Amino acid sequence: MSDKITKASRHVSQNEGLIFEKSSPGKRAFDLPPLDVPAADPAEALGANHRSEGVAGFPEVSEIEALRHFTRLSTWNYAIDLGMYPLGSCTMKYNPRVNEFVARLDGIATEHPLQPEVLSQGCLKIMRLLEKCLLAITGMDALTLQPAAGAQGELTGLLLIRAYLESQGDARKKVLIPDSAHGTNPATAVIAGYQVENIKSDSHGQIDAEKLRELVTEDVAALMITNPSTLGIFEQRISDIAAILHAKGALLYMDGANMNALAGVARPGDFGVDVMHLNLHKTFSTPHGGGGPGAGPVTMKKILEPFRPVPVLVEKAGGELTLEQDRPHSIGRVKAFSGNFGVLVRALAYILAYGPGIRQATEDAVLNANYIRKHLEGVFALPYSLPSMHEVVFSDAIQKQNGVNTMDIAKRLIDYGFHPYTTAFPLIVPGALMIEPTESESKEECDLFIEAMRAIAAEAASDPDIVKHAPHTTRIGRLDEVTAARKPILRWSQGRK
Repeated sequence: MSDKITKASRHVSQNEGLIFEKSSPGKRAFDLPPLDVPAADPAEALGANHRSEGVAGFPEVSEIEALRHFTRLSTWNYAIDLGMYPLGSCTMKYNPRVNEFVARLDGIATEHPLQPEVLSQGCLKIMRLLEKCLLAITGMDALTLQPAAGAQGELTGLLLIRAYLESQGDARKKVLIPDSAHGTNPATAVIAGYQVENIKSDSHGQIDAEKLRELVTEDVAALMITNPSTLGIFEQRISDIAAILHAKGALLYMDGANMNALAGVARPGDFGVDVMHLNLHKTFSTPHGGGGPGAGPVTMKKILEPFRPVPVLVEKAGGELTLEQDRPHSIGRVKAFSGNFGVLVRALAYILAYGPGIRQATEDAVLNANYIRKHLEGVFALPYSLPSMHEVVFSDAIQKQNGVNTMDIAKRLIDYGFHPYTTAFPLIVPGALMIEPTESESKEECDLFIEAMRAIAAEAASDPDIVKHAPHTTRIGRLDEVTAARKPILRWSQGRK
């Protein structure tokens, strides 16, 4: 008997091809019965401009072949229902099934955004209650639910700042952005019409408040800060930073993508933030992998309220809700209708299910991140030693001594059954390993992840080639990601290899 048993892999369940490759001329999923009415000329019935001869090369397969093909492909996907997503910054937590149930209820999923307001009072009440919850969580005065995601929320926030400053006759030119902020911040500032000035973090990964004092001139409109930062560290002098800005007439914008570390514990409005966005699809659980769906409401202080996007949800005498369009100082509409309503419903379901326990969720997220940090310190390099919040950032400095980098470690992690962490971000940490377990994960799951990471570190020291050529157990080996990004092949054609 052979010492090494090779996995049998002849069946297509192990080597799934493309649906085009399964095609055979004449195959059909079903046949329609013969017409029992006189056949009409399709060109006459539809008009020549509305008729197609079909899709050239469209695959022809049987019903069971189509069913098995897509079912098999679905089993290749990693999912939060299978295990943890340790993606730092992305906050891929479990989405409770009750959220999905509520979002699919008749009267919620079936309503049209253009129906009369008198018939939409239930949906408007959902939005109103969510507004009250988000204002209580953030400590702000007003908000808009329109933005579709975090980046659009950033843009909305800066447009509010610009409108406010212009109303004061003081337009200003610059936006300051720390190097520990989210990568979309500089692009957002440029789109909003500002010049960007980058601020380097100090040796502890913090903003140097004294240097900031020198940078905040009469030309500065705002500072865009991510807090906790992409390093997973809370800005300990945030109140001083706000005071420095306000003393010069500038405003403080906070990227709220990492609110998973603060919800129920600290309110940004209380430490001087003037405007911020929230990623509901991160902090409040709707999965957002694959590019959507998302929601990025923007909360703000009173001085910015007159400039909110239209329509604005207001309550009339007697409690009736309406969407007010007549707002002379508004920055205008930033999203069709009133935002991604399904995501708003899911977020509200999540908040109401937790109630005051949302603080416990935050504390659990912070605890999980620090538990993982404690068990991997010394195994992986820790570039910044300040306390971690909801995520921890290591680097590959130790493993690089043996030629192993963060991408190698991430690929090897797949062999251990885990989705990789976020690699090479934030950019201020060379070879970053960014890990965020969220509050969803149990101690047992965190322990399995820790064991896998420690095992990979041991392999990197004793036999680095195992890690450098991973993954080994997947159906497809390591891809040439540079070529895939620069020369993507987006269509299948016969004979292409």
